[in-house]
Amino acid sequence: MLTLTNHAQDAVRTLTQDPQAPESAGLRIASSNQGLELMVVAEPQPGDALIDQQGARVFVEAQAAHLLNEQTLDAQVEGDQVNFFLASPDETSSPFDHDAPQ
Repeated sequence: MLTLTNHAQDAVRTLTQDPQAPESAGLRIASSNQGLELMVVAEPQPGDALIDQQGARVFVEAQAAHLLNEQTLDAQVEGDQVNFFLASPDETSSPFDHDAPQ
C-alpha cells in the first residue's frame, strides 16, 4: 500500500482543506496515457482505495494502486508549487507536479 511522508501529508492537507472544498475532498492518483496523474477531487471514484494518514486523504485508482504498492509519496513545496515524488525502496524518484491553490 502507498504510504505518505509527513511532507506529503502536509501538502495533501493544504491542497484539500480549502474552505470551499467539501470535507470529503482528497488527492486522487490515477493512471493516464502519460503515466500517473494527480488531481484534487471532491470524493473518491468507485473502486478507489482510500489512504487517510493524519487527515491527509488520498484516493488511489485500482490500476495505479497496483503500480504504487509499497511506494512512499513525498512532497516538496516551493512557493505556490507542490512537487510530489515517489521514494521507492531502491531510491528512484518520479516527479509529479501540482499547483497549490492560491
